[in-house]
Amino acid sequence: MDLEGKVAVVTGGTKGIGLAIAEALAAAGAAIFVCGRDKRGVADAVSTLSRIGTAGGDVCDVRSEEQVRMMLEECVRLFGGIDILINNAGVGFFGKTVEETSPEAFRQTIETNLLGPFYCCHYAIPIMKERGGGGYIINISSLAGQNAHPKMAAYNASKFGLNGFTEAMMQEVRQQDIKVTYICPGSVNTAFGGDLPTEANSWQLQPADIAQVVMDLLSMPVRALPSKVELRPSKPPAK
Repeated sequence: MDLEGKVAVVTGGTKGIGLAIAEALAAAGAAIFVCGRDKRGVADAVSTLSRIGTAGGDVCDVRSEEQVRMMLEECVRLFGGIDILINNAGVGFFGKTVEETSPEAFRQTIETNLLGPFYCCHYAIPIMKERGGGGYIINISSLAGQNAHPKMAAYNASKFGLNGFTEAMMQEVRQQDIKVTYICPGSVNTAFGGDLPTEANSWQLQPADIAQVVMDLLSMPVRALPSKVELRPSKPPAK
């Protein structure tokens, strides 16, 4: 896909993996629209991206269907349409058993990591079809979406669900020339889930590594669809 003149929406695009993806897309010539829950974070990200290319943004909690709809409408108003959707916004609460996990934490995880991508896809797909096809939806999942771990039940459930949702949607829209892929990274060196982006964790994947996968997917021939990508640190600490 030639990204010059394309419009890309990146949810959770104000930091970490989302910002790295947005920066890579902007550098390739796409107009970028990012969203996040923090007004200052959105403003800072738009400022950073505007130094690279064309950018806009909006405050949006993807748990809210109405906020998602309004966010995508603002992107269309600003840039005229949507060609690429990166569902990256996510939360994770770790270290507690099911018994210890609060219903609110479980609900927030499912609503952010699963309902959020659904809302975004539900409203973005018709917009992509209006552009005549050629769209691309990339959902940022996790290896935790296929490998269950104790004290991660809520996160596991949300990502297992996201993977199944993505595979079904891929089969629904491929005939409309909309590609769908989900990326399953292992450990990434960000502040997500209480982790720390420190030198001690430099063995982990970097946000730029995930951005590179996104760019590689977008450069694939039209006839080719890598529907799922697994990405792991090449040399984790020996156990």
